[in-house]
Amino acid sequence: MSITLIDGATLHPLVLPARADAADAGEFRELSRVRNEVYRELTGRTEQDLAPEALLPLLRSRAERTTVVWAVRVDGEMVGRTVVDIPHEEGSRVAIAAIEIHPRVWGRGIGTAIMPHIEAVAREHGRSVIQNWTEQQASSGSRLDARTGFGSVPDDHVARFLTRHGFTLEQVYRVSRLDLDVDAWDRARDLLDDARRFSTEYRVLQWTVPTPAEHLDGYAWLKSRMSTDAPSADLETDEESWDAARVTAAEERIAEMAQTMQVTFAQHIATGELAAFTELGIGPDLTATTHQHDTLVLKEHRGNRLGQLVKCAALLAWAEVAPSSRDVITYNAEENRPMLSINEALGFTAIAYEGAWKKELS
Repeated sequence: MSITLIDGATLHPLVLPARADAADAGEFRELSRVRNEVYRELTGRTEQDLAPEALLPLLRSRAERTTVVWAVRVDGEMVGRTVVDIPHEEGSRVAIAAIEIHPRVWGRGIGTAIMPHIEAVAREHGRSVIQNWTEQQASSGSRLDARTGFGSVPDDHVARFLTRHGFTLEQVYRVSRLDLDVDAWDRARDLLDDARRFSTEYRVLQWTVPTPAEHLDGYAWLKSRMSTDAPSADLETDEESWDAARVTAAEERIAEMAQTMQVTFAQHIATGELAAFTELGIGPDLTATTHQHDTLVLKEHRGNRLGQLVKCAALLAWAEVAPSSRDVITYNAEENRPMLSINEALGFTAIAYEGAWKKELS
């Protein structure tokens, strides 16, 4: 049943189809198309485009979270979507929400009319905090500083909307791009040699998923530590519970999305512990942009240049996986100076910024 918002705008709960090409998948495929249009408008780039077959696995509810999806229409035309994720971690207070509507319908009060419905979902699931991650295009105008003291975002329509509705800018992520050219490979080789001199107690392990059974538990442990060891400012960060089954399920989604992912680890030779990792992924078009996903060095193994080791080893091996990929995009917290320094040495340059926002419900 649709929900009337304002000025001909309506909110439509979306029932996901079993398959993206199913007979009843028309509205979902339309949502996929509109999502890509909105992301292009918001970022000015295309590397976040997803085919319906790749988007569907990301929107399904799963063991670790419930996902609610609405289509937003104006006078019957779909103009965007709203997504709310409810993590299932024990004791979580958080709902993660996004309102993504086409800029041509901004300023009509549609987003404001959607907010109470997001808050109702959060309260229904016993959540008292809403968090949001939104990327904003570069601007020469006024800026809004993150509460961490590191980084800022344009004080534009997006920032004003979130601030007006009680959100505070907790953290800023730098979006960086590396052109994959001869110079990049040369820098990666030199930096890899440098890292190896400081990490003689570690070896590099690497594969394209699925992960070998003997390393599933170690990979799961590193994924769980992403939620506790990575910088998160004053955001509500649940300690995620990962095990071998969750890693396997995540890798099955990657296969369903027709994506390729390579994982690179630093293994402590004496103990066999996986101490650091990074992930590189790409969709079915191997000439498109590569995405660097999670990267982490466990706190107890820092100081051995393991971040540099795994990132450089990953890039050099990626030349065999996707030799025609033109560039790599990565996101890093502005206060994560060790990781940013590695990226800058490799040749990554900032192209945009993403704000991490938080609202406490009264």
